[in-house]
Amino acid sequence: MSTSTPEAVKKLLENMQTDLRSLSMECKKKFPPVKEAAESGIVKIKTIAARNTDILASLKENSSEVVQPFLMGCGTKEPKITQLCLAAVQRLMTHEVVSEAAAGNVINMLWQLMENGLEELKLLQTVLVLLTTNTVVHDEILSKAIVLCFRLHFTKDNITNNTAAATVRQVVTVVFERMVAEDERFKGIVEQPTPVQGNTNRRSVSTLRPSAKDAYMLFQDLCQLVNADAPYWLVGMTEMTRTFGLELLESVLNDFPGVFLQHQEFSFLLKERVCPLVIKLFSPNIKFRQGSSGAASPAPVEKPYFPICMRLLRVVSVLIKHFYSLLVTECEIFLSLLVKFLDGEKPQWLRAVAVESVHRLCVQPHLLRSFCQSYDMKQHSTKVFRDIVNALGSFIQSLFIVPNTGNPAATNAPAGGSGSGAQAAAQGGPGAGGQGGSLTTQAAFEYRGTWIPLMTVSVQGSAKATYLEMLDKVEPPSIPEGYAMSVAFSALLDLVRGITSMIERELAKEEEEVAVRREANPDQNAQAEPGAHLVWEEMVSACWCGLLAALSLLLDASTDETATESILKAELTMASLCGRLGLVTPRDAFITAICKASLPPHYALTVLSSNATNLNNKAYSIQGQSVQIISPSSESHQQVVAVGQPLTVQPQGTVVLTAKNIQCMRTLLNLAHCHGAVLGTSWQLVLATLQHLVWILGLKPGVGGALKPGRAVEGPSTVLTTAVMTDLPFISNILSRLFESSQYLDDVSLHHLINALCSLSLEAMEMAYGTNKEPSLFAVAKLLETGLVNMDRIEILWRPLTGHLLEVCQHPNARMREWGAEAVTALIKAGLAYKHNPPLAQNQRLQLLLLNPLKELSNVLHADIRQKQLESVLQILQSQGDSLGPGWPLVLGVIGAIRNDQGESLIRTAFQCLQLVVTDFLPTMPCMCLQIVVDVAGSFGLQNQELNISLTSIGLLWNISDYFFQRGEAITQDLEREEAALQKQAQEKGEPLNRPFHPAPPFDCLWLCLYAKLGQLCVDPRPAVRKSAGQTMFSTIAAHGTLLQQSTWHIVVWKVLFHLLDCVRKSSTTADKEKIESGGGNILIHHSRDTAEKQWAETWVLTLAGVARIFNTRRYLLQQLGDFFKAWEVLLDHIQSAALSKNNEVSLAALKSFQEILQIGTPVKDSAMPTEALALAVMGVPPVLIDPLSVSGPGRHLLRSDSMLERLTRYNGAELQAPPQGEESALEDAALWWSAWNTWYRTGTESTRPPSGGSGTDRPSFVPSQPFLTALVQIVPALYQHIETGFSMEDLRKLGVILHGAVSIPISSDASPFILPSYTEAVLTSLQEAVLTALDVLQKAICVGPESLQVMYPAIFEQLLLFVEFSCKPPQYGKLETKHVANAKYNQAEWVALNYVPFAERSLEVVVDQYHKTACHKAVINEKVLQNIIKTLRMPLGLKYACPSESTWKLAVSSLLKVLSIGLPVARQHASSGMFETMWPELANAFEDFLFTKSTPPDNVSIQEFQKNEAIDVEVVQLISTEILPFANFIPKDFVGQIMTMLNKGSIHSQSSSFTEAEIDVRMREEFSKVCFETLLQFSFSNKVSTPQEGYISRMALSVLLKRSQDVLRRYVDDERLSGRCPLPRQQVTEIIFVLKAISTLMDSLKKTQPENVDGTTWAQVIALYPTLVECITCSSSEVSSALKEALGPFKDFMQPPVARVQNGES
Repeated sequence: MSTSTPEAVKKLLENMQTDLRSLSMECKKKFPPVKEAAESGIVKIKTIAARNTDILASLKENSSEVVQPFLMGCGTKEPKITQLCLAAVQRLMTHEVVSEAAAGNVINMLWQLMENGLEELKLLQTVLVLLTTNTVVHDEILSKAIVLCFRLHFTKDNITNNTAAATVRQVVTVVFERMVAEDERFKGIVEQPTPVQGNTNRRSVSTLRPSAKDAYMLFQDLCQLVNADAPYWLVGMTEMTRTFGLELLESVLNDFPGVFLQHQEFSFLLKERVCPLVIKLFSPNIKFRQGSSGAASPAPVEKPYFPICMRLLRVVSVLIKHFYSLLVTECEIFLSLLVKFLDGEKPQWLRAVAVESVHRLCVQPHLLRSFCQSYDMKQHSTKVFRDIVNALGSFIQSLFIVPNTGNPAATNAPAGGSGSGAQAAAQGGPGAGGQGGSLTTQAAFEYRGTWIPLMTVSVQGSAKATYLEMLDKVEPPSIPEGYAMSVAFSALLDLVRGITSMIERELAKEEEEVAVRREANPDQNAQAEPGAHLVWEEMVSACWCGLLAALSLLLDASTDETATESILKAELTMASLCGRLGLVTPRDAFITAICKASLPPHYALTVLSSNATNLNNKAYSIQGQSVQIISPSSESHQQVVAVGQPLTVQPQGTVVLTAKNIQCMRTLLNLAHCHGAVLGTSWQLVLATLQHLVWILGLKPGVGGALKPGRAVEGPSTVLTTAVMTDLPFISNILSRLFESSQYLDDVSLHHLINALCSLSLEAMEMAYGTNKEPSLFAVAKLLETGLVNMDRIEILWRPLTGHLLEVCQHPNARMREWGAEAVTALIKAGLAYKHNPPLAQNQRLQLLLLNPLKELSNVLHADIRQKQLESVLQILQSQGDSLGPGWPLVLGVIGAIRNDQGESLIRTAFQCLQLVVTDFLPTMPCMCLQIVVDVAGSFGLQNQELNISLTSIGLLWNISDYFFQRGEAITQDLEREEAALQKQAQEKGEPLNRPFHPAPPFDCLWLCLYAKLGQLCVDPRPAVRKSAGQTMFSTIAAHGTLLQQSTWHIVVWKVLFHLLDCVRKSSTTADKEKIESGGGNILIHHSRDTAEKQWAETWVLTLAGVARIFNTRRYLLQQLGDFFKAWEVLLDHIQSAALSKNNEVSLAALKSFQEILQIGTPVKDSAMPTEALALAVMGVPPVLIDPLSVSGPGRHLLRSDSMLERLTRYNGAELQAPPQGEESALEDAALWWSAWNTWYRTGTESTRPPSGGSGTDRPSFVPSQPFLTALVQIVPALYQHIETGFSMEDLRKLGVILHGAVSIPISSDASPFILPSYTEAVLTSLQEAVLTALDVLQKAICVGPESLQVMYPAIFEQLLLFVEFSCKPPQYGKLETKHVANAKYNQAEWVALNYVPFAERSLEVVVDQYHKTACHKAVINEKVLQNIIKTLRMPLGLKYACPSESTWKLAVSSLLKVLSIGLPVARQHASSGMFETMWPELANAFEDFLFTKSTPPDNVSIQEFQKNEAIDVEVVQLISTEILPFANFIPKDFVGQIMTMLNKGSIHSQSSSFTEAEIDVRMREEFSKVCFETLLQFSFSNKVSTPQEGYISRMALSVLLKRSQDVLRRYVDDERLSGRCPLPRQQVTEIIFVLKAISTLMDSLKKTQPENVDGTTWAQVIALYPTLVECITCSSSEVSSALKEALGPFKDFMQPPVARVQNGES
């Protein structure tokens, strides 16, 4: 309730009156003055109450009077009265009705009571009430009151002491509170403070207001008192303790910092009084060295006194906390002292309180920041902040090293040297024996046998001290083990937490401001001001070494999971902060520490040790470098949770992972996960460590790069406890998440991550060289994972990422390679499948970038990698084939990058890709890629690993050509558009456009590339490939050639077709003749293909046929090219060289092609080439069938293939006219045909020229086959039709030579059964038929041709007659020995002469037939053809029975008869011209040779045969009698004479001696003789004898005949007589019979003849025979008798002499 309400006032008045009444009652007896005063006081009060409205105010005015009775009462020193008075006074005070004067009186009265030692507690209470209820007490009165309290504090009574102490504290506070209140009141009034001069307090105080002055005086005197000096203001002080003084100072400083900061006077006091005082009081602590003996120092050192020391530290804490800004220099000293107190040489309690003080600083990050700014960042200042942190670190290290205070050796160890905890932390001492193995549950640190428990000392972030609060203790307390460590530990953690959270807060704020500024004006590049950064960086730089040393040591020593967690968190936040501030070294150092802690002890990991070496030269060493002492530091208290294989190079057996390692690993993962952005280059450390841990734990990468628990093959030694087993999925998950979170990193950080992974991977690759140990795939797997999650910005990391993975793909270790390839291909596939923005289709550069590594993989030689590459190409095609666009060249490049050394499976996979492309994707790819497809397909054809693929790829080329054909227009447009663009680019660069076959239009170039590829395949070493390619090539040209432009045909002809022919010709001529045993496997090779040469022959055949066909079908088109003639010549040259090749198959085919280009169809029956027929069928080109050549007449119309014209019209929709037959084209045509003729001539000459040299035993190198020769000759008729106009005699002669040569060529015995029929059949071979056909064509042409041509007749006769001679004299082929066909053995290599008889006979028939037609021609007459015919026939006629064939001479005879029947009249007609002079002797000789042949008939001739033959002889004689003798006057006399002699000879029987008796009469050729005789007679007596000469000849003949008969008869008669009974020899009997028959014949003739024609002598001779005949009658032979009878019979006519006798002169 308020003291001023009317009720309160009323109550007060009542109470006062009551008090006064009580006082007067007490003092009634003893102290009357007091009684009176009391009573007057009552009156006074009543009057005041009555008179005044404001009672309280008037009470205060009269307070001196009102208080007086009570003061007097106190003066009585009676306890009861005194208590009553004090209570009354206190009541007045509480109602604030005491004036200043009254207050002074009260104080004086209290002083007296104090001096008398009365009512001490009541006094203190009264003072307190007086000072707290109002502000009337000032200056001396105030000081007196304060002194009073102090005096009471030092009484003997404990209660009083304590109460006084409390009162003093309260009073001091009140004084300062008054000042604060006063300042509040005057806050608005600004006044100029006068400058403070000197340090005399009076002058400086004069400027202060009253309350401030009191406070100033009080504080000044407190300093004086603590310093043991006399006070200025507190007069009457008797004694004072420093401890109490220090406590008061501390409370003032702590409670009223504003006072000191706002008033210069007070600041001055702080600087000039307080600080020196503190420093002075600290001195004993500074000088003291614990454990040093007294003798060491000359004067005994004052021992540190715990209460003062502790209070000083409290004061220092307050000073630093509140007045740091005023006392910069002083604080530097304080802090340095504080650091010194932590030294190991100081007493334990001192170190404990010092640590507590340091902890107090550590929880004030802003203060620490100020230290850093004021000291560490100034040039010549102590690095205070750094020292504090380092001192903490040393302190912690020293606790481990100095377990017992009294050990001098330990105390002398320097705190921060190399022997200190840093190194020890890494190596550890010999394992702790004390607690060996037993797992302690209490949290503790344990290191090298030193075990320090860990206590909970304060809540994190507040420094709750224990020993700094022990204000009542005088002796230093005993400090429990582990307390100092625990405080230091907390201090460290708070320091880290404070600094990091402060800096991070400010960083965040700054980033926010920058962002706001950026938004406001985006153009300016807003930057933060650098000042703040410098401070932060300096702070971190100053503290990190010490922190790291301490934290590492603690981490190593920690046995408690929570503590470990805190340490790791501290290291983590520091690392992150350093990273944010860009301080690389400290960041790496902290990370290294975490990394080392994650790995097993002494695990040799180069990244970490090298890094640590850089740090080792700092003030505080960091966990060790060397691994000499292999003694674990702290495993004895660590639970082992995993045993595994180390990934290091040295094989160290197994390594052990503890729970703490796993805990550290988690921190590491956390660091990487949350602070990846600031890791920069330290990614390397982090990842290297993770890699090793992952390895030891046996995590292996699975799909997509995520790690899964799975043991390596060679890790049987891995043991994992269940604890870890449950952790593994979590670890693996975090690992994956860590790399997933890389998508939130900025580009630079991402690059750091990638670089780190790459270098890690490089190390793994180094290690995997030359060992079969499984490599670590961590880095590769994680590169993959990182790539996959950063697809949206894949461009920036693609090159380093794939570049490295490609290196991995070349690694010799298969597992490593395999993962490299897996990663690359997975990335490429993911990259192509990812929905980029803009999409890939619009971002060609990115697409090419993505596909590029796929191409690079082609350079890797390892098959497994290529397999992977191709499989992924297949997958890409299947999933993204439609959208590859500009990526096609790359993809095709990959498919086509096959080499022969790659093995079948690779080629097979690649080929699958190609098949997919050709079947599905040709329409979707840019047209410019089609050429690449062609190239790739071609390269598959050329590979030699897998024949089937080669063949299939040729099929693909066919499909591709079909595609070109169907989509021709679209492709053309696209290509032309493309071409225009390229052309433009090329022009801009000033370069020519570089494209194969450039001048041709782009679409044509595509075809040309296709043809060129097929062309290459046509000369592949494998026959099957060549065959297939050849067929495909010619088919495509045939089917689609119409699409090409005319100019392109030029290239096709020269660059494709002729080039191919050249290559094939070259390969064929150089091919190996060795026999190929078998075609690999069990394939049997036909003998016609069992050498490379024979296989090449087939190719040559196909190629030549194909080219020829093109020339034939595309003749019109090709003729429009400028150099068709040249091309024609080249083609003919090829045909010629093929025809002359020493291979029957090739040469024959060449002629077939020759026939084709001459547009001669081949009759099917002649096709000796199944291969060609097959090829034609395959290509769907039916052979054009024409009548067999033998029937082709001169006027036969040559069929032309119209298919091309039809096609052209069909495709181009325009009628293409055949070129007009102008003179020019006719001339050109003629040139072509003559060129063909020359080729034919050269071929014929070469092939039919007989071999020279050598004896007959040498086997000739090559003899043309019959089919070849046949074909060669079959070309003539058709060719002739085109060149007949210019065909000259010379040409005819050339032709003859060749025909003759061709016919002369023998056959090898092994071929004869196929060409010749059995010998007995007289048949012409097809060659012979062809020869005759050729001549026939010529003859017919001459026949209808102009006069000039007819001079050629004789030459044709000459040729035919040569052939006729073959019947008797087969031609020789060089000096080759030939056997008769009947004697040849098929299985021996011999040459068989053909049976030329049928041919010769046919030739003869032709001669006769032709002579029949041409006998009257001038040329025939002039050239003595008839004579030649006769001359030729003489041979068979003369040989007669000796002819090889019986038919020959018979035919010769009949031919002779026919020819003569035509020729003789002509000869007679031209007798005068002398053209036939030489013919007659030939003819006579021919008759002679035939009729009186030297050869004898064979023994086995039957009688019928003989008679037939005789009939032939008779026919000849009849011819003589009908055709020659009747015209004797036109015929030379000698000839007639010869004929007569011959007849004569014939008519006299000439017997052959070989006959048997029975046959003799038949064999005598009686009929012949008879005819001869008759002819002779008839001729003799013919009345047409024109000249006596002739008659003489005939008479001559007759008389000879008669004379001879006479002789024979006579001899016979004589012999008969002599022989007696013996029969005469057979021939003699025969002869006589013949003579007798002759005589009877003669008689008949004479009878028939006109008597005037017979000479008288003849008659005389005839009659003279009679007697001789009569003498013969006696002969014994019946045959002779019968003949004689016939002979004698006719003589009856002579029994009467004739009527008229004519005398003919002399006879």
